[in-house]
Amino acid sequence: MKAEREIEGIAFPFAAGVTAAALSGISPVFINPTCHMLALGMTALSSILLYYSSARGWESRIQWLLTALCTLSCGIFIGLCGTEMQISDLPSKGRLAAAAREMAFAMESAIDSIDFRNEGTGGVIKALLTGNRNGISPETTQAFRDSGASHILALSGLHLGIIYAIIARFLSLAGNTRLIRRSRSVAVIILCGLYTMATGAGASIMRAFIFIVLKEVADMTGRHASLKSILAASLIIHLTFDPTGIADIGFQLSYAAIFGIAYIFPYLRNLWQNDWIGLKRIWESAALSIACQLTTGPLAYYYFGTFPQYFLLTNLIAVPLAGFMIPAALLTLSLTSLGCCPDFLITATESLVTALTESLKIISTM
Repeated sequence: MKAEREIEGIAFPFAAGVTAAALSGISPVFINPTCHMLALGMTALSSILLYYSSARGWESRIQWLLTALCTLSCGIFIGLCGTEMQISDLPSKGRLAAAAREMAFAMESAIDSIDFRNEGTGGVIKALLTGNRNGISPETTQAFRDSGASHILALSGLHLGIIYAIIARFLSLAGNTRLIRRSRSVAVIILCGLYTMATGAGASIMRAFIFIVLKEVADMTGRHASLKSILAASLIIHLTFDPTGIADIGFQLSYAAIFGIAYIFPYLRNLWQNDWIGLKRIWESAALSIACQLTTGPLAYYYFGTFPQYFLLTNLIAVPLAGFMIPAALLTLSLTSLGCCPDFLITATESLVTALTESLKIISTM
């Protein structure tokens, strides 16, 4: 808990400083890597100050004030520095990025080659796995938007989280020795990094990738990393290398959703303790949706002028279906590429896509 409070005491004032710089309307004045290194050094100095003040036994209010002022200044400084390359530019640079793009094109071609009976199925799967929504009909897109399920259709941290879980589970079959665990963590980071670049490294999926890196590094070093501490550390890292990302809607919605999960969801989850016929599990899913909506809803209304009335019903249906659909689509895609995909798997995957789209169309008309 102490470690969480300490990194939160650095991250949130730092983010506030970057936000203040963005709202000031001043164009970046120092576009130089040296400035970023200086800002990182100032942030590290804030951490040292925090520990030093604790060791000296200073009053907590003085400790908080000194740390907050220092990290706020760091955030303002780095926000005014700008950067020569945004994180979203990574997929367009380097041989590794070129290989990732080739992987994305290969995935799209493989999806197109699958013999789905419904022509719209491939478009939805392509959007879920690669982020390319060109194959989705306007009617389907509108149904996702009106029902409040646009985050399912848009490639986000949810998708990378599911893929991360699949990769980690598959690699866990190799064993559980210390060397294997570390090798598995490295492999997970590399594979998820390739997927992140292949899909464009948008703000939401980049946030999820930073989360994965932090979690795997913590596992490799034998440290416990709570969701709150990972959120705070990710915020610092993301804004340090891409301070202009604070103005990105995807960035704001992604971090707002995780903030709701980390700080609001635990309280809502504990409101229901009765586990009769699985009601607690249903309540946990509902509480998760409510927590996310409480933090992302105001932002969505501010930017888009809409608020999904049936968001709870939508998420109770869409998120579990997506949780089944993405693994099924990946398995279908893999076996099709190998030339041995059974027809029943293709039919099952298409049925999941149909169930999702038709459910959302019904909800959108309510």
